[in-house]
Amino acid sequence: MSITTVGIVGAGQMGNGIAHVFALAGYDVVMSDISQDALDKAVALIDRNLERQVSRGKISAETKAAALGRIRTTLSLVDVAQTDLVIEAATERETVKQAIFEDLQPHLKPHTILTSNTSSISITRLASRTDRPERFMGFHFMNPVPVMQLVELIRGIATDEPTYKALHEVVEKIGKTAASAEDFPAFIVNRILMPMINEAVYTLYEGVGNVRSIDQSLKLGANHPMGPLELADFIGLDTCLAIMNVLHEGLGDTKYRPCPLLSKYVEAGWLGRKTQRGFYDYREDPPVPTR
Repeated sequence: MSITTVGIVGAGQMGNGIAHVFALAGYDVVMSDISQDALDKAVALIDRNLERQVSRGKISAETKAAALGRIRTTLSLVDVAQTDLVIEAATERETVKQAIFEDLQPHLKPHTILTSNTSSISITRLASRTDRPERFMGFHFMNPVPVMQLVELIRGIATDEPTYKALHEVVEKIGKTAASAEDFPAFIVNRILMPMINEAVYTLYEGVGNVRSIDQSLKLGANHPMGPLELADFIGLDTCLAIMNVLHEGLGDTKYRPCPLLSKYVEAGWLGRKTQRGFYDYREDPPVPTR
């Protein structure tokens, strides 16, 4: 199963990072979004991130130019469907993802593999709504994609062995490491990480510690590179809440109940770095805790 062309749906934080690593590894990339402005911003960001790699001596200027030349943008899902591998990297809402796969389906090549970069949603359920559940997998990259080494490979109940092997080879070719996960809510990384973040929010909610003391405690006491509340802001509080809801609903255990304070921040539109306010206020330099 030879994969040379890759289609990416979504030019946001994850989509542009995925485009970056695939183009750098020699794949021809077609990246789509519903907004031309989002596509233009994504290409500009990829350009800046590649230039950073050039300045650090990790790649040459020629390699950067070749990688940028392999990325094509489009507003049409039809163009994305005509690739060997499609990676859906849209917002973490199941209805949105299902609609994308439905729109792609009539235009796909017979051999095209479909994947989702979902961090928590059932791969089996997403695959069941397509015409090729055996060629459907979870392909979960970590943020920021160019830096983080792990890719979670999640097989749905119908995923066949050739599809799994093909994607395992792709992960190796882009210079990353694959971790195989079973199709249970939030897979491996977020099954462990998100309850820790949620517990940190409960610790704040109950007044056990403030934002700064909680983050300092985990950085200095557990040797974490980033405190849990700072990390939540980086990920996006809306994403954290969505994953906790998937865990709570999918596993039915009260230990996964999202903290009411996390819900309150999301209701306020304080989603972290991307909105300039979350557990920290990023309009200040350095950022100031909001509680």
